[in-house]
Amino acid sequence: MEFIDLKKQYQLYQPQIDGRIRQVLDHGKFIMGPEIEEMEHALAKYVGVDRCISVANGTCSLEIALRALDIGPGDEVLTVPFTWISSAEVISLVGARPVFVDIELETYNIDVAKVESSITTNTKAIIAVSLFGQMPDYEALNAIANKHGITVIEDAAQSFGATQHGKRSCSVTTISSTSFFPAKPLGCFGDGGALFTSNSELASKMSAIRTHGGLKRHHHPYVGMNGRMDTLQAAIVLAKLPYFEEEVRLRGEIGARYSSMLTDHCPVPTIQNGNTHVYAQYTIRVPNRDELGVRLKEKGIPSAVYYPKCMHEQPVFSNLGYKYGDFPAAEKASLEVISLPMHPFLTEHDQNTIVDAVTACL
Repeated sequence: MEFIDLKKQYQLYQPQIDGRIRQVLDHGKFIMGPEIEEMEHALAKYVGVDRCISVANGTCSLEIALRALDIGPGDEVLTVPFTWISSAEVISLVGARPVFVDIELETYNIDVAKVESSITTNTKAIIAVSLFGQMPDYEALNAIANKHGITVIEDAAQSFGATQHGKRSCSVTTISSTSFFPAKPLGCFGDGGALFTSNSELASKMSAIRTHGGLKRHHHPYVGMNGRMDTLQAAIVLAKLPYFEEEVRLRGEIGARYSSMLTDHCPVPTIQNGNTHVYAQYTIRVPNRDELGVRLKEKGIPSAVYYPKCMHEQPVFSNLGYKYGDFPAAEKASLEVISLPMHPFLTEHDQNTIVDAVTACL
């Protein structure tokens, strides 16, 4: 049994994927080839924003967003302590200070009620993570940000394809970022990512930072990076994109079926009002998480833990002055979460096998 079945996906779309790869091999434009612009236009249209800027990976997309906002030493950026380290490390990479805000235990997303009290005169942005496949309350976050003159960046690495009140993830904040890491809802076969915005000035600046700080060769108005996405990876995304909405639908059905079978046994994902969920990970909470993982493995069922340690527990952030107990919801989640196999091609038979094993262990 696969935790995420990328082999099955490739088998289903093999002619389209192989055909797209062959086109790139034939024209030989492996860096910034025509598939890059084609993918950017297609994704911007899908999301519903003016511009998409493809990048090398989801981590550099967040760093580019911060650089485009001129965030650096002396500045603070709010984010959550329960997420993959990219959301926090990019803040340090530009010289700013990460400020953590606890999560809602039910959704695993930022606790909007705790945001405003964390804002200081040095706060310049909020990186709000749309964790596990659904978005936090961006209407409330944007209202707080507008009040204080700061920018909201959506880290949508796990929520691409989700919606909130009918608007797609990556369309509701000033800048949004996503990842095309193979395990993401829409993935390529290597590293890749994208930025989204309808602000033309920011779009131009982010495009320049992506290519060593310039839009014209040998002219560099910004300190940039080599943040380009490979043409081959863009071609793979283009091959998968026509099937993506069907995959999102299947993810929703499989997630709902999991929840209906498990809700009497353990806390299951809570979908916030107005949201859809793409279940990048189907995550439950149990007090004996590690024991459950071992017993599932014995039965041939893979599982994963996202994430066993909070950001303020990581040695690299020890200088921030946080201590264990500062973020109780995030800490509880880190001790109890476990994710079950989840992908659009999970059969009912396999799902029944997983649920039977989980409930027996519990």
